[in-house]
Amino acid sequence: MMIVPLFLGFLLSSTFFSPTLSEHCHPHDKKVLLQIKNALNNPYLLASWDPKTDCCHWYSLDCDINTHRVISLHMSSDDRLTGQIPAEVGDLPYLETLLLVHLPNLNGTIQPSIAKLKNLKMLWLSWTNLSGPVPEFVSQLKNLTYLNLSFNNLSGSIPSSLSSLPNLDALHLDRNKLTGSIPESFGMFPGKAPDLYLSHNKLSGTIPASLGNMDFNTIDLSRNMLEGDASMLFGLNKTTWGIDISRNMFQFNLSKAEFPKSLARLDVNHNKIMGSIPEGLTGLDLQFMNVSYNRLCGEIPVGGRMQSFDYSTYFHNRCLCGAPLESCK
Repeated sequence: MMIVPLFLGFLLSSTFFSPTLSEHCHPHDKKVLLQIKNALNNPYLLASWDPKTDCCHWYSLDCDINTHRVISLHMSSDDRLTGQIPAEVGDLPYLETLLLVHLPNLNGTIQPSIAKLKNLKMLWLSWTNLSGPVPEFVSQLKNLTYLNLSFNNLSGSIPSSLSSLPNLDALHLDRNKLTGSIPESFGMFPGKAPDLYLSHNKLSGTIPASLGNMDFNTIDLSRNMLEGDASMLFGLNKTTWGIDISRNMFQFNLSKAEFPKSLARLDVNHNKIMGSIPEGLTGLDLQFMNVSYNRLCGEIPVGGRMQSFDYSTYFHNRCLCGAPLESCK
């Protein structure tokens, strides 16, 4: 009489506790993942990576729902994870997302084996201790839509080949130690221009005139050592939402600039910009504006959002006047 219950008990235990019956993880991917864990000295962040369990159930990764191949690897916010990016990362051929963020003890250079990840759409390596150059091989990853290498210790010049990425929606190289000039090729992105973030580096020289050909939604060149004319970034027929060129050494006549109707954020503070504030800015729905610490003169136009900003938006110019500053004499 006990045979049936015993058989059911065996069947249930086999179903729920045998990894071989419910394993979805591809054996190649599982082997590579365990090599990655070992290369990173078995960090606590990867404690769920148990070889006895299905890797598609592990934390810090995602598998495709149909093929069960690993398509996303994401590790973040762990100062106990130490070492370099393991070369084995390049052996996950179906990877679409590689995200290593807020890992202050991740060091070394950007791993060359990443060049093998031809399906990669998002490469996000940020807030780490990575150093060395922005590698040329990144331009081989033609499916990239999002490239974020911000908040690292990267140095050297910006590879002009990055402009050959055909599907790029956003490029973040800000908060590094990059030097040299902005590549001329950044005015020749195929398709639509990506959001471009190059702030907080040591870039120098003039902006390539070719950037005027691009319709950036957002462009941030702030806190560099750039000089010359930046007015080509503006344009009446563009659809730009935000422009930040603050804390550089730009020198041009603001009164001659024409602004897109879509512009919501304009920051040009701490430059050598001259002329007056154009009347055209009164027709924009600006959420933020800062023209302080320049060489502007004349009366602040009345209307639109111009008087909704406080004096700090306008102060430390050569001879600006009118609300919210002192009245013109």
